[in-house]
Amino acid sequence: MVRSSDDAGATWGAMRTVLDEPGRSLNNPCAVNLTSGPHAGRILLMFQSYPTGKGEGSVATGFDGPDTCRTLLMHSDDRGETWSTPRDVSRQVKRPAPVTSVATGPGIGIQLVNGNHAGRVVMPFNEGPAGKWRVYAAVSDDGGDEWKLGEPAPEDSAGHGNEVQMAERPDGSLLLVARQFGGGGRRKSAVSTDGGASWSTLQAVPDLVDPSCMGGLIATSSVGAPRLVCTGPASAKDRTNGQAWISTDGGATWPLALPIYPGSFAYSVPVALGGSRIGILFERDSTSKISFITLELPSNAAPAPKTP
Repeated sequence: MVRSSDDAGATWGAMRTVLDEPGRSLNNPCAVNLTSGPHAGRILLMFQSYPTGKGEGSVATGFDGPDTCRTLLMHSDDRGETWSTPRDVSRQVKRPAPVTSVATGPGIGIQLVNGNHAGRVVMPFNEGPAGKWRVYAAVSDDGGDEWKLGEPAPEDSAGHGNEVQMAERPDGSLLLVARQFGGGGRRKSAVSTDGGASWSTLQAVPDLVDPSCMGGLIATSSVGAPRLVCTGPASAKDRTNGQAWISTDGGATWPLALPIYPGSFAYSVPVALGGSRIGILFERDSTSKISFITLELPSNAAPAPKTP
């Protein structure tokens, strides 16, 4: 399903169906708006299609069998009004056995604007088996026509990275921030200097509290300096107290924070709206509602609270 806004989220159009596969479950949507290259102006939408009654813990290895998870790609050339027929790109974005499930994002992909890989489209992924997840990128240098697999980020600490988002830093390098499972209540991050082909070892981020929940990540050049914004629940115990952390040093530290929503807060996706404004789409009230708010990024936000 999709809804669109032409006024920075003040009002929204009617809900429209992008794809319906009766009996199957469609999960993990990840969208990117292309601004350069052969398909500039196109929106790419990548997601997974699960067999009836199957989840990430029960799907099979491989690409074609009835119990496999398929990765589909669609596109829109009219700002989301109409969409192409889905194309199965599983063989391009999934490794053979022992990988079972794969998941994009969920959230957004990015198109690089700096460095040697400018124009490249980067989609964030994690791969199973369940409980042994790894995070990686699938990349395209032709606007989404063909895709290549990147290497998973190495792990050398407790837990695993899982649902993941990626952002470009001013020098063209990439930062990923991932949900953690069994990782001590802090998100994990890694850096790529080759356009997503490989990553540094995943490290826990002391400033980014995580109760094991998907979190959002964007880069913005607002307020005169490049910034990274990460969104998620500011609690190590439960999905409450939504917050936007701000980094001015490429993700090395996240000392500043803005409150989003004080109650139940789950998955979230931030977006740059121009100038100092960002928008945040988020699940709240035990995922029974989806809300959108806008925030101003001030020159100085409040220090992030210390959470045990």
